[in-house]
Amino acid sequence: MISVITGDIINSRKSRPELWLKLLKTELNTFGKSPGYWEIYGGDTFQLRVDDPHKAFTAAIRLKAVIKLEKPLDLRLAIGIGDITYKSKKITECNGPAFIHSGEKFKTLKKEKQKIAVKSDWPEFDTMINLCLKLGMIAMDKWSVNSAEMVALALSSPDDSQAELGKILKINQNAVSRRLSRAHFDELMELNELYISKLST
Repeated sequence: MISVITGDIINSRKSRPELWLKLLKTELNTFGKSPGYWEIYGGDTFQLRVDDPHKAFTAAIRLKAVIKLEKPLDLRLAIGIGDITYKSKKITECNGPAFIHSGEKFKTLKKEKQKIAVKSDWPEFDTMINLCLKLGMIAMDKWSVNSAEMVALALSSPDDSQAELGKILKINQNAVSRRLSRAHFDELMELNELYISKLST
């Protein structure tokens, strides 16, 4: 079982492509090399493979945080969970339930007015997690550039203390704590733990 994230850039025409492309490619490269693990196509649409589906939720949040560093951009993301039945050297040529779920959910995001959603073989799991994601988006949609930067750094350096994160950003530990609090980082991590727990069972 793997996870596949299909996404696109919201408001991409309001920013220079070279700005957000650099941010997106740098982040996607942390998950693996293109075109096996990710590809950008159709201008501002991309697909990413995350081998451990338990890590797909934090992967999606990291991507959203990184793109929100460039105002007024945002992401629309569909997380598909399932098997891979056909492998290719290019992710866009692979197939299986994980890819089908991701593609099908991606097509419905605008209509459902949801920016991050999950689809798997388990409808009850999807219903619960997607409701939680709707609530989580209330916080994530309000991230400032500072909040997004803090979330992206905290997720990419999960073992670092707040003091260590502060040194990277050249701010004190109290400022780190305030930024994480404003981003509702602890609550999002609780949501991630719920996602992992329910997916595991």
